[in-house]
Amino acid sequence: MATYAIGDLQGCFTPFMALLRQIEFNPGRDTLWLTGDLVNRGPESLAVLRWVFEHQDCTQMVLGNHDLHLLAVAEGYGKIHSDDTIDDVLDAADSKLLLDWLRCQPLMIYEQGYAMVHAGLLPEWSINKALRLAEEVEDELSGKDYRKLFAKLYGNKPARWHGELKGMDRWRLIINAMTRMRFINSDGELDLSYKGELDGAPAQLRPWFAVEGRRSMDTPIICGHWSALGLMLTEDVLAIDSGCLWGGRLTAVRLEDRAQFSLPCPPYREIGKSK
Repeated sequence: MATYAIGDLQGCFTPFMALLRQIEFNPGRDTLWLTGDLVNRGPESLAVLRWVFEHQDCTQMVLGNHDLHLLAVAEGYGKIHSDDTIDDVLDAADSKLLLDWLRCQPLMIYEQGYAMVHAGLLPEWSINKALRLAEEVEDELSGKDYRKLFAKLYGNKPARWHGELKGMDRWRLIINAMTRMRFINSDGELDLSYKGELDGAPAQLRPWFAVEGRRSMDTPIICGHWSALGLMLTEDVLAIDSGCLWGGRLTAVRLEDRAQFSLPCPPYREIGKSK
C-alpha cells in the first residue's frame, strides 16, 4: 500500500494516466492525493473529472482556484476567459453529477502527518485553526445556499486576516489564501499580484512558507498552484506543481518515503500566459 501525492492536473489527462502507469498505481491497494486544479487550461478536463469521480474510493483531493472557477461559471457567476477549457465539462450529460460532487470536496485535508491544500496557509494559522476555517467554507459550499458564496467569490479583498472577519469577507479570504496565495507582503497582507519565480519577486514580498513565525511550520504541507516555483521538497513543504501544463513535468511523491516520480509533458500552454 502506498500514498502518492500528485501536482496540478489542469485537464492534462493523458500525462496523468501515463504517470499512474509509471508508478504502477493499483486502485485496490494504493491511494492518490491530488493538490487541486483538476480542470482548466489543459485539453481534457472532463476526462480528469470523470476518472477522479469514478475512483473516489482511492482518491482524495482539495479544491483549487480553477475548480472553484468552473463551479462559479456553472452557476452563472463567473465569466469564461479566452484561455479557459471547461466547455466540455459544462456541456457534458453528466455535468450536474460531476459538479455537485466537486462542490463538496474539501479545501484542506490532514492525514498521516501531512496537510494538503492547493496554495498555502496564512502565517497566523496553525494546522488545527486552518482545518476549522476550511470546514466553514466547506459547509457553505455543500449547503443549500451555496450559490450565495459563488455570487461574491471573486475579489482580492480583504487581504489581511483577523478573527473578527465575518460572512463573505471571511470566506473569501480563506478561499484566496488556500487556493490562490503565493506571497505575503511586508505589511502581513496577502499579495496576489505577482505570480512569477522567487528570484524575480519584489523585495517587499515573501513566499507564504518563508514568513517568520509561520504557525503551521511543524507539519509538512503538500501544495501545488505555483508552477513558476517548480518542484520544491523541504522538510515542511512539498510544493509539487512542476508545470505539466506549461511543458514541464507531472510529479508524484510517495508519502511513505518521499520518493519522486515524474514524466515530461507536452506544452499545452505557452509560458508567459496568464496562470
